[in-house]
Amino acid sequence: MSTHDLSHWRHQADRLSLTTRPFIDGDFVDSQGDGILTAYNPATGAVLAEVNACNAADIDRAVGAARRVFEGGSWSRCPPLQRKKVLLRFAALIEEHAEELALIQTLEMGKPITDSLSFDLAETVRCVAWYAETIDKRYDEIAPTGEDVHATISREPLGVVAAVVPWNFPLMIAAWKFAPALAMGNSVVLKPAEASSLSGLRLAALAEEAGLPAGVFNVTPGHGAVAGQALGLHRDVDALTFTGSTATGKRFMRYSSESNLKRVWLECGGKSPHIVFADCPDLDAAAQAAAAGIFTNQGEVCIAGSRLYVDEAIFDTFLPRLLEAAKAMPAGDPLDPATRMGALISAEHHAKVLDYIERGLSEGMTLHHGGRAATPVDGGWYLEPTILEGAQAAVLMREEIFGPVLGINRFTSESEAIDLANDSIYGLGAGLWTSDLARAHRVSRRLSAGLVWVNCYADGDISVPFGGMKQSGFGRDKSLHALDKYSDLKTTWMNLAYGSS
Repeated sequence: MSTHDLSHWRHQADRLSLTTRPFIDGDFVDSQGDGILTAYNPATGAVLAEVNACNAADIDRAVGAARRVFEGGSWSRCPPLQRKKVLLRFAALIEEHAEELALIQTLEMGKPITDSLSFDLAETVRCVAWYAETIDKRYDEIAPTGEDVHATISREPLGVVAAVVPWNFPLMIAAWKFAPALAMGNSVVLKPAEASSLSGLRLAALAEEAGLPAGVFNVTPGHGAVAGQALGLHRDVDALTFTGSTATGKRFMRYSSESNLKRVWLECGGKSPHIVFADCPDLDAAAQAAAAGIFTNQGEVCIAGSRLYVDEAIFDTFLPRLLEAAKAMPAGDPLDPATRMGALISAEHHAKVLDYIERGLSEGMTLHHGGRAATPVDGGWYLEPTILEGAQAAVLMREEIFGPVLGINRFTSESEAIDLANDSIYGLGAGLWTSDLARAHRVSRRLSAGLVWVNCYADGDISVPFGGMKQSGFGRDKSLHALDKYSDLKTTWMNLAYGSS
């Protein structure tokens, strides 16, 4: 972890040079339209940069380059060991430039610099290196047939993969997409979120330096309704992988049906439940995890534990611990290494989250902590960590807010806790705290979630799958299972009856 202080990061921010043009076919180019994405610093509200926004013609150019190089085979058919060396070099360059990338990410989306550096960038490096290491360790299969037949089952790269990624973890989640896609030999067109294109564009230069052939890795910033739609409808995109809202995920499904039936892999919204049973082994640890599970990254986390259910028998004992944990996470300057909760992504989002709090209060919810805008830095978009108690029917307990707002409720039985937890259109994450091993197994199996944590929350590793159920999407990022999304199974059946004797 870096030992730099606030003055260092501010000095580095003043000296930072930002890349603002799309990266297509191995070069930074001017977009063919006149669209602009204005990048703001959520910590201050100031403009960071004006980014060239790609239009449909730019997307077509990027996809064309990706297709050409894929068919040419310089990446898709190069020896596995060579592909591995290039991706390991890419990971090493990301690590070498980790402080610069972390700073860009913090400036463009308001994340605390400590989180950007020690978590996001560390996980990005690990992800790229991990998938690089899979390349020469993955074997195809030979089917069990008679002696007169030789049948092989091989995994083949798909071709062109479009990756549309969110602004809350702009590099880490991008790596979850492009690293396995590149490891399989595909070409990639990465579309960063409108609010966080700068870190992805800097990443493109490192990809080129690592030795990825021109056209294999393209970065096309743009508006979702223009560049995102163009990727979704493009007939030469073989697969599209997306993390973001459920509404946008549904649009990509529609685009696929209207174009070439490209595979669409979705990791969408969440409203994850966090359950604390009366036999919780450590109330202090559970309170800390509950606070971190919703207030980390300002609550702008798809797996945020935004619904907390606490056993009635321990509620009054647990609540003071939770409030203390929340008070220890006030909003602060994202460039201050001591800050644990930074600024929300935009003025519009800030207003939306405040509106949710007002709606919760109007529905009779009890405010236990926070609820107001904060001003650690003038001009920035900050909120106090907020905790409200109320009924399951409250909008705050049902809709994804994507902010530092925790809704809490009580339960009196295990079955009621499970019913409350599963009462959602989403099914991404869930957590539970118990000392009973049988209960841990029983409840975990009954929770409708792709990720379940027991006596912890939001822990993980690149080696385990990440993804959800219900309207949280389908397909898995991370782990060896992610390679399935970017490859096709091919069966080759050889009749040996005509071989030479």
